[in-house]
Amino acid sequence: MRIIRRVLLWVVAIIVALTLTLIASIAVEGWLGNGRVDALTNTRIANPSGPEVRAYVARPAGAGPHPTVIMVHEWWGLNEQIVKKADELAQSGYLVIAPDTLRGSSTSWIPRALYQVATADTAQVTGDVDAVYTWLGQQPDVAADRIAILGFCYGGRTALNYSLFNPQVAATATFYGMAETTPEQLRTLRGPVLGIWGGADASIPLSEVNALEANLSAADVTHTFRVFDGQPHAFVASVDQIRQPGPQQDAWNELLTFLNSALNQSASITPAQSIGGQSTGVNQTTLMGALHHVFVCKLGA
Repeated sequence: MRIIRRVLLWVVAIIVALTLTLIASIAVEGWLGNGRVDALTNTRIANPSGPEVRAYVARPAGAGPHPTVIMVHEWWGLNEQIVKKADELAQSGYLVIAPDTLRGSSTSWIPRALYQVATADTAQVTGDVDAVYTWLGQQPDVAADRIAILGFCYGGRTALNYSLFNPQVAATATFYGMAETTPEQLRTLRGPVLGIWGGADASIPLSEVNALEANLSAADVTHTFRVFDGQPHAFVASVDQIRQPGPQQDAWNELLTFLNSALNQSASITPAQSIGGQSTGVNQTTLMGALHHVFVCKLGA
């Protein structure tokens, strides 16, 4: 019995030590991440519900007014990949703004990312995005009646939630971002919805994708859903992938077609061009998929 008791004590001690280490790593990563968002952003927006919203704005050629896209980042927070995607989309004729919805927090450390989205207040995030939308309506180079919202992962959920909050949004695109909604809620959507999904996504079961599509149909909301067979969660990860032949480029071109139709883009849309090579998806283990599903797809929906 004494041996068993000692073993149990050691197990408990190890678990406690690992837990404390993990908690400490989250705090340290948050401290190390100070300044990351400031280094990426070029705009600060007044926010009646809190501190100024930092954002990166990418402008297309020409004077405008331009159809505009609010691009919401993944659970990592605003990072260089999102900034590059904003620049890429701006080349197709859109003014793109990528706001920091986590108020300065950005990471590449999964435990920190989980903490960020688990502690994010949905009402606060919606308020910050609304401040961005209001600001856009005051800009002379923005076509105020042609503002869409696009999001990846956590950002996809945020995009859907914001469009439900603000029915003036002209169109909504979600890349593997889920929000739990009923047909009654979805009927408030003004514009069409695009959904891009990975067929091998461990975070979002296809049953949930099918349920959301069924609810959109029941609500008579125009929508386009496309599932890319064999692709994991977050498979459209970088601009380099978008420029290579494969599902990432196909998904991006699906977005361009959708925005062109939804925002009545008058300028010619140039599909993402191939530069050769093969693209690869982002591996998503079953364990991390389960954690992601709970903390990103469920909390705050």
